[in-house]
Amino acid sequence: MEEFLAGRFDVAVIGAGHAGIEAALACARLGLETVCFTINLDAGGNMPCNPAIGGTGKGHLVRELDALGGEMARAADKACIQYRLLNRGKGPAVQSLRAQADRREYQKIMKHTLESQEHLTLRQAEVVALRQTDGHISQVVLRTGAVFDVRAAVVATGTYLHGRTIIGACTEESGPDGMHAATALTQSLVDMGLDLRRFKTGTPPRVNARSIDFSQMEIQPGDDDPLPFSFTTTQPPMNRAACYLTYTTPETHKIILDNLDRSPIYSGVIEGIGPRYCPSIETKIVRFKDKPRHQLFVEPMGLDTEEMYIQGFSSSMPEEVQVQMLHSVPGLTHAQIMRPAYAIEYDCVNPLELKPTLETKKVEGLYGAGQFNGSSGYEEAAVQGFVAGVNAALKLTNQPPMILKRSESYIGTLVDDLVTKGTNEPYRIMTSRSEYRLVLRQDNADERLCPIGHRIGLVSEERLQQVEEKYAAVAREIERLTHTGIPGSESLNRLLTDRGSTAVTDGCRLIDLLKRPQIGYRDLRSFDDHCAAMDTAIAEQVEITVKYDGYIRRQMKQVADFEKLESHALPPDLDYSALAGLRLEAREKLNEIKPLNLGQASRISGVSPADIAALMIWLEKA
Repeated sequence: MEEFLAGRFDVAVIGAGHAGIEAALACARLGLETVCFTINLDAGGNMPCNPAIGGTGKGHLVRELDALGGEMARAADKACIQYRLLNRGKGPAVQSLRAQADRREYQKIMKHTLESQEHLTLRQAEVVALRQTDGHISQVVLRTGAVFDVRAAVVATGTYLHGRTIIGACTEESGPDGMHAATALTQSLVDMGLDLRRFKTGTPPRVNARSIDFSQMEIQPGDDDPLPFSFTTTQPPMNRAACYLTYTTPETHKIILDNLDRSPIYSGVIEGIGPRYCPSIETKIVRFKDKPRHQLFVEPMGLDTEEMYIQGFSSSMPEEVQVQMLHSVPGLTHAQIMRPAYAIEYDCVNPLELKPTLETKKVEGLYGAGQFNGSSGYEEAAVQGFVAGVNAALKLTNQPPMILKRSESYIGTLVDDLVTKGTNEPYRIMTSRSEYRLVLRQDNADERLCPIGHRIGLVSEERLQQVEEKYAAVAREIERLTHTGIPGSESLNRLLTDRGSTAVTDGCRLIDLLKRPQIGYRDLRSFDDHCAAMDTAIAEQVEITVKYDGYIRRQMKQVADFEKLESHALPPDLDYSALAGLRLEAREKLNEIKPLNLGQASRISGVSPADIAALMIWLEKA
């Protein structure tokens, strides 16, 4: 193919999935001339695995991305059709928002957002090669022969990179939903010295709602008081759809086990490593043989389609086996498959190849994001795209990088886990991955991260002032509750005894009432006019701060201890093999990862406390 110079850009983003969208928007909004390439313009922001945004831990990521100035939360609030706050009965640290999205509406919104963005060019094209000059990314080459000069590039290829879909014995080179794969780019990345690996994920079957008997399933309505994802959404979202719950049966399990030899997972056809926390249905049946049934969630793809996802039923079984499996499930006895389930294998990079900025260590100006970095999930992809895009823009404008710490965000936890510990399977965020989850709640993401978003230029001065005023109002209200008392009364004692709490005789302070586990801020409204008029978001922060004060203080002490280690910077060019007192394994791992500081060094597998002590001694001498 004859090549020709087609243009020059500051940044090229390869892929327009959830990672590519955020990377491209971040770069363009920071003033960099940006081009975003996608194999198919109609596939941008696609949701092949499930039509939902958020979930446990994932809802935290979406809220944090919104606080930093990202786009996913705003688009979700325009496109989502049912909202549920997960773990509502548990503490605020593990509560996460999840919403069903109208899949095509979400894609339409994101496509138009990209099209309308200044400094951003959107192009349908397959990138077949990346080129470097003197160790720095310099060109992007398209299959048509078009060549673009660039100063930075973000690889956000999702599951397209050398993608292969598998349904039983039927395998073909393909991206998700029948899109063609990016088959040539892998070699270019290998030639640059990047360590690539093979991962896989799965999708569930989609069936026609006309063929489902919903009367045999449990309905799952949305919340009565749905919360939006974006802190900037002023109108409460509406629930416009319902989901349903059903279960596998012993017959389902028997069909799977009888056909296990036809499963590509167990026959050796699938080579890639799949996700631990979202396995195929055949893996669930094999791994949990004693479990009599497994949950299946029936979720609508949108408001103007009859397609329903059978979530929890991802599989790579032959299509005729999938039909038998589905027909053994209550409510799906006559289900008509519109799209069979399939597994998809794809190439991705070893994330230990990346710096905390998500720039590759071997090629300057080349960044990775999303599933290319070894993660799974739309939300994980989106936040990495944002981090990569922001850091590419900051580097090109000679500004300090944005490196979020574990102690200030789930995004920081995710990136640190990937680039410090690596992963041998598709990585998924969970609340249990954060040591500081009580202070990293989804409800206070604006307080934690809007100042950072403002500093990098993606959060306006007006929005920052609104956040500052919100938390100043929280502090004022806590102070008022501390100095405001109410007299004992029959109605107050009735409330207390009905809630299983001790009655009062001479009255009490409002803050002491709120500290009681059985009493919420909303209960105070009947006894105090100021509480009755309080903004809901401020009231929520007041209640959490008061009730969890002791625990939050304890965790803030842990954060302070963590940041002491993080403050001890390590030279990026330090040769650890020459340092006395380090074990051989520690020297190898430290030279491979090149940690930024003692804190990151302490989290590297194979680096012991004794090795950290030796590093501290070296730092003191140095």
